[in-house]
Amino acid sequence: MTQAEAALTYAEVKALATGNPYIKQKMDLDIQVSKLKLMKANHTSQKYRLEDNIAKHYPQQIAILKERISGMTADIQTAKANLPADKEQFFMKVGDKAYTDKKEAGAALVEMCKEMKTVNVPATVGEYAGFKMAVSFDSFNHKFVMNLKGQLSHNLEIGSDPLGNIARINHALESMPKDLDNAKVKLENVERQLETAKSEVTKPFAQEAELKEKLDRLSALNALLNMDENGNDAQVGNEMPKQPTADTLEHNDQRQKQATENGSQHGLKLAAAAGNTDKTAKASLKEKLETYKEQVAGMGNAGTDKTKGKEAVI
Repeated sequence: MTQAEAALTYAEVKALATGNPYIKQKMDLDIQVSKLKLMKANHTSQKYRLEDNIAKHYPQQIAILKERISGMTADIQTAKANLPADKEQFFMKVGDKAYTDKKEAGAALVEMCKEMKTVNVPATVGEYAGFKMAVSFDSFNHKFVMNLKGQLSHNLEIGSDPLGNIARINHALESMPKDLDNAKVKLENVERQLETAKSEVTKPFAQEAELKEKLDRLSALNALLNMDENGNDAQVGNEMPKQPTADTLEHNDQRQKQATENGSQHGLKLAAAAGNTDKTAKASLKEKLETYKEQVAGMGNAGTDKTKGKEAVI
């Protein structure tokens, strides 16, 4: 609610001064309607987020995970086909030389890292178990990083311990089945989130009927106060007749005088018609006022009945 909407109108100020019971109902409804409108706005925003996730975010995640699963599966098969069944057997190519000793191969890797002069640029240093080995220096973290390139890239840190480096390379290859299982679990979760989002996005605002009922009731209350403000026989709570103004009395006297002076039946009819019009207008306004009162009272009772019904159920 804006500051302008929160300000009291002349009718509301007068109603407060005269103890009008409808003004408190209006102020309470203003607060309730504002809260419901905020809740609806949040519901709409959440719906837009879900629609965006359904259209873009979740499909992108699913595509990435499926590609990772496919690449991981292929790399697992590559490692399985090239690693010897006997772990004591070993073969690695570093530079242009082939090594069958783990320690010598590890030392050769360390020497190649020392000779690297480029920063953050991968350089191919060899091959192992069907994977290309590339090393780069991470200047931010001040360490060497190896990339085992198959269908996917598998990164690990290269240290100064020759045998430790070989152990890290083997560990990266041996961890691929576990990484594959994690990717499959993530895929299942994202697919489940997508289905949940599709279900949630179709749900309407739960308090829509309540908001409409309160808006209708608020409109009726505003109509009562507006009629009171305009002086249309709407002294809410005290049906006091409206006193004629000096201009009204003078106008009526002139019409009656004109009718008498003319002495014509037509003039008398005009005066009578004018009086009937005033009565009809007053009657119409009274009927409208009573209609608004009944509407407000009826809605209020309906809200009370709903509340009692909920309490009974509870």
